[in-house]
Amino acid sequence: MNLDTESLRVAFAVVALTLAVLFYFADFRSTRSPYSAWWCVSLALFLAGSATFLLEETPYRWLANPLGNALLVGGAAAIWASARSLRAVPATGWMLAGGPAFSALAAAMDSPATNPFAGDLVFLVMMSLMLGLAARELALGGSEVSRLRKSTAIAAAAVSSFYLCRLLAFIIDGPRGSWYNTYVGSAPTTLMGMAFLSVASFSMFALSSENQTKILRTAAAQDGLTGLLNRAGFLDAAGDRLRVDGNHGALVLADLDHFKSINDNHGHAAGDTALKAFAGACRAAVRSGDLAGRMGGEEFVLLLPGVSALKAQAIAADISDRFEAAGAGAGFTMPTVSYGIIPIEEDAADLEQLIAAADIALYMAKSLGRNRSIIGASYT
Repeated sequence: MNLDTESLRVAFAVVALTLAVLFYFADFRSTRSPYSAWWCVSLALFLAGSATFLLEETPYRWLANPLGNALLVGGAAAIWASARSLRAVPATGWMLAGGPAFSALAAAMDSPATNPFAGDLVFLVMMSLMLGLAARELALGGSEVSRLRKSTAIAAAAVSSFYLCRLLAFIIDGPRGSWYNTYVGSAPTTLMGMAFLSVASFSMFALSSENQTKILRTAAAQDGLTGLLNRAGFLDAAGDRLRVDGNHGALVLADLDHFKSINDNHGHAAGDTALKAFAGACRAAVRSGDLAGRMGGEEFVLLLPGVSALKAQAIAADISDRFEAAGAGAGFTMPTVSYGIIPIEEDAADLEQLIAAADIALYMAKSLGRNRSIIGASYT
């Protein structure tokens, strides 16, 4: 089958332009998310790169491969950056610029005015590498990764593998070989690229919607001042955790002592500073698998799976030490903290009852003079 490469490149540019316009107006203008922005950049670079290769039949042929290769590798790098933004991890500048720059340099040094395959070896390496890294980013997250992200990761991995196969064929069969040009040459690659961009754009649009939904859910479950879970978010997350991991660990209820005096003596801004400092102390002292939330006002709650009551008491002491140390930079003395701790055992009652039991232990800590932790009896 003979495929007109030039016509396919024009079609590829039209497809990329159409998808870029649709994605920009349908998604980016409403979300303004880094994810959507990078995907729009990717489509624009693929459009420009495909259009640049049309210079091969003109006196500007010397520019076609260096610039075209750089733009296409830049498009693949933007896909990686888009996938990376789903984990709220910024893309590193040297990764974004290094691949395109290296591809352009390799083509420029390979007689691009007379060699139609100038820099193709480096180009194929970079395309396979960047798309492979994008697939890895989409797959990161373990069991929490959605099926949509997994399927998109598989698609990116498949295209990365195609470029790897093209690289091997380039080395073994040569760029003028019949097998190379028939199965993995410029025309089949352009056709495959059109299909991938079309399918991936719809998947990326769905991923963008999924990501925005996740962001909204996270915001709804988060306390705006401290960044910890709010009451509803903590109850939902802790309930799920207890059902999945079983009933073993400790629940800690914490209350800042004489908190009203901070507001009265130093102003509400100081009170907010104290609340944020205590939240920071909690995050620094607990493990990644623990849950911390703000129940309201100056009251906080911790769920510590697999932790004994005595260990929870040591964690509470560590939080208080960190909280006290934060006062040095705040310009006022942080209040002390009282804790009520309840061990969670196999036959524990539901979460609300555990919190009620911890509240009784907290009341006892307050009544005994505050600035202490009390371990209550397990509630069954």
